[in-house]
Amino acid sequence: MKLCYYFANTNLNIMSAPLLFLFVIIYFVILLGVAKVTGKNSNNMSFFIGNKNSHWMLVAFGMIGTSLSGVTFVSVPGAVGKDAFHYLQITLGYLIGYFTIAYVLLPIYYKLNLTSIYNYLETRLGFTAYKTGASFFILSRTLGATARLYLVVKTLQVFILDNMGVPFWATTLVILAMILLYTYEGGVKTIVYTDTLQTSGMLLGLIICSIYILSNLHLSVGEAFNAMQVKGIATVFNTDVNSKSFFLKQIIGGAFITLTMTGLDQEMMQKNISVKTLKDAQKNMVTIGFTMLFVITLFLFLGGLLNLYAVQQNVTAIGDDLFPTIALNHMPPYLSIIFILALISALFPSADGAITALTSSFCIDLLGMQRNQNWDEAKKKKIRQRIHLSFAFIFLLIVMIFKWIDNKSIIDLLLKIASYTYGPLLGLFAFGILTKRTIKDKWAAIPCFLAPILCLILDFYQKDLFGDFKIGQELLIINGLFTFIGLWLISTPNTQKN
Repeated sequence: MKLCYYFANTNLNIMSAPLLFLFVIIYFVILLGVAKVTGKNSNNMSFFIGNKNSHWMLVAFGMIGTSLSGVTFVSVPGAVGKDAFHYLQITLGYLIGYFTIAYVLLPIYYKLNLTSIYNYLETRLGFTAYKTGASFFILSRTLGATARLYLVVKTLQVFILDNMGVPFWATTLVILAMILLYTYEGGVKTIVYTDTLQTSGMLLGLIICSIYILSNLHLSVGEAFNAMQVKGIATVFNTDVNSKSFFLKQIIGGAFITLTMTGLDQEMMQKNISVKTLKDAQKNMVTIGFTMLFVITLFLFLGGLLNLYAVQQNVTAIGDDLFPTIALNHMPPYLSIIFILALISALFPSADGAITALTSSFCIDLLGMQRNQNWDEAKKKKIRQRIHLSFAFIFLLIVMIFKWIDNKSIIDLLLKIASYTYGPLLGLFAFGILTKRTIKDKWAAIPCFLAPILCLILDFYQKDLFGDFKIGQELLIINGLFTFIGLWLISTPNTQKN
C-alpha cells in the first residue's frame, strides 16, 4: 500500500531512479529464470533451431514481438501526426507477404530440412551464391537490429539515465550483457519462451496506455476515432500517385518487405523452422499475418490518441519523442513504470533473436561448422559462444555510430536499410525459385553488390529522372530486379534432364 501511495503522489522527474532500476532488475530476473528452465541440457542444435521441438503457437506469439520491436512501440505511434494511418497500407502488404512465405518458401525449407535457410542457395545456385546471401543477411540484420536497439537505449537514456549520470555507452553495454546472459546457452530454445513473455509485456503496455488516454480525454473508441478524423490524422489510404505513400506502392512494398525481412531472414525463419511440422509452421505464419494487422492498427490508434492528448497537455514533442515524453512526463508514475517495462519488452525480442540468429548464420554459413568433422561438440560450442560475444561487441560499436548520426525517425531508416541490403537476397531467392537456369557461381557476388550501388544512384538522382514521382518502398523490388537481371546475365540454360 505504501508503494502504491508513493506512485500516486510522485512525479517521474523526482521519482527515485533506483526504484525504476529495481523494476527493470525484477523483470530481468524473471527472464533469467525462464532461461535457466528452458536452457537445461541445451546443445548446439538447441541453440540453432530449438531441436525442432517448438510449439507453433508459442513461436507465433513470440514472433509478433520480434517483428514489432521497440521501433513499432515508439516510432509507429509517433509517425501518425505526420503520416496519419498510412502505415496500415504497408501492414496490408505484410499480410500478403506472410501468405507467400507460408505457401511458397516454407515448403522449400522443410523439404530440404534446413538449419540455415541460405543452404537453399548452395543447393540451387552454388557455393558463392550461398556465401553471398548469408553475408548480406549478416550485414542487414546487424544494421537493422542495432538501429532498433539504439532507439530504445536512446529513449531510456534521455528520459531516465541521463539524470542518473549514466553514460550512453554504459547503458548499451549493460543491456547487451543482460541479453547475453539469458541467450548464451539456450539460444532459440530459450528465445521462443522469453519472446512470448516479452510480447505479452509490450502488448499489455500498449493497451493500458490507450485505456488511460481514452479515460482522461473522456472519449469512447468511436468518439476518439471521429476526433482523429477531424484532426486529419486517421486517413489510411494515400491516393497521390507521385507520393512515396501512394497506397499501391505501400501495399506492394509491404508484401516484399515481409517476404524479405521475414521469409528470407535467418532470424525469423530460425524460429519458424524450429516448429515440428510444415503444417504447424504455416499456421504460425498465417496467424502472425492477421495478428500483425490487428496489433499495428492498435499502435496507430494509440498514435492518434497521443496526438489528441498532446494538444490537451500542451506537449510539443513530435515523432519518436512523442510517446516517451507523454508517458514519462504527462502520465501517472505507475503508467511510466508500465511504459518502461513495455519498452524493454519491445527491445529484447528484436535484439536477443538478432544476436542469436547472427551467431547461427556466421557459424553455419560462413564457418561451415556443421560440415567440419574435425571439431567435436565441445569445440563447436566454444567457438559459437565466442562468436556470440563478438556480435554483442559489434552491436555496441554500431549503436554508438547511430548515436553519432542521430536519425530522427528510426522506422524510416530501417525501411531504407532493408531496401538496400535485402534486395540482393530477394534477387537470389527469386532467381532460384522462378528459373531453372544455372549461374556461373564464381561470379555470383558481382550482381549482388552492383545492384545496391545502382539503387543508390537511382535514389540520389530520382528527381532528375522522374520529376515529381518519388520512389518509396518499391526500391527494394528494384534492387531485387537488378540482382535478378545480373544473375540472368551470368547464367546459362539448364540442360540437365529431369
